[in-house]
Amino acid sequence: MNHATTRATIIPEIVRLISEKYSISEKEALEKFYTSATGASYADDKTGLYGQSALFVFGLFCEEYEQQL
Repeated sequence: MNHATTRATIIPEIVRLISEKYSISEKEALEKFYTSATGASYADDKTGLYGQSALFVFGLFCEEYEQQL
């Protein structure tokens, strides 16, 4: 499976987790993820983050997001 396919299958789970944890819509969760440093790292093949589980990436996002609050 290539990196884009891997991301496409895991991103919906990450977005669902963000939406549930922060009680926001999935659209808002997707926007927050894609505009975060975690989202940028996830999109960058060089980081290897695409190979991590949805829960791991979600955890990174939560740490980043909660530091901004």
